[in-house]
Amino acid sequence: MNRGILSGLGAYLIWGFIPIYFKLLHSVPALEIMFHRVVWSLLFLTILITARQQWGPLLQAFRQPRLWAIYGLAAVLLAANWWIYIYGVNSGQVIETSLGYFINPLLSVVLGVLFLRERPRPIQWLSIGLALLGVLYLAMQYGRLPWIALALAFSFGFYGLIKKVAPLESLHSLSMETMLLFLPALGFLVAQDTNGQGAFLHSPWNTNLLLVGTGIVTAVPLLLYGSAARSIPLWMIGLLQYVAPTCQFLIGVLLYKEPFGSSQLVGFGIIWLALIILSGESYLYWQRGHKQTGVANALINKF
Repeated sequence: MNRGILSGLGAYLIWGFIPIYFKLLHSVPALEIMFHRVVWSLLFLTILITARQQWGPLLQAFRQPRLWAIYGLAAVLLAANWWIYIYGVNSGQVIETSLGYFINPLLSVVLGVLFLRERPRPIQWLSIGLALLGVLYLAMQYGRLPWIALALAFSFGFYGLIKKVAPLESLHSLSMETMLLFLPALGFLVAQDTNGQGAFLHSPWNTNLLLVGTGIVTAVPLLLYGSAARSIPLWMIGLLQYVAPTCQFLIGVLLYKEPFGSSQLVGFGIIWLALIILSGESYLYWQRGHKQTGVANALINKF
């Protein structure tokens, strides 16, 4: 389990500090960075799948038109999430991007109710209600809905919903998604270069290197997360996932000095309270179920 915890922590720490990486690319438009992320992620994943000799499941998936539709939709949601996130970071709204990932676990509960017919427990409803109250409070303080946070939460929430019912594991599913995005991404980047607006190979060497590196910083945490998800309990994954938005929030406040006053603290505080309640209840529910399973197994062994 220790290896699983370290893998999960590694994934969320990379995601937590990734705003610093994208800030270094502030001179490149967000859409261009997103498409570079697609192209270089696919190259990195292709090398990885080849080294592991794991092309079988992917080739099989491409023979099924139904999976083209499923992963095509997932790819669109993922691309939207990446673009909005990069835009938020490079427009000086790191704090609001962190809010999106604080909201995401609560939104996932709602999506489970609406689409998977899951039955939320009363404490989960309380958490959802508190989160909604926090978002509405922040909307009043901003004078607008925190659209970046909500767009990130909804795009990643629906992406997670699709991945929950889709058959491929993380390495092959991300590979298929980037393959489906590859031609539009390459076409956009070639057009940018033809028009003299492309950054790649027309920027300082460190910018070019950072653009290539987007493939690594995309794929590595996903692979670490996949390893963790297979070896540690779901409630522990649930707790670890708050590492990323917490790091992002602290980076926005402490490193980039984004404005964060007492009114915002109240809104975030309400949402943090909702997450604490949700996490505590999830742990107790898991522990109770674990004990009941243990008692049942003991009785079976006895007889």
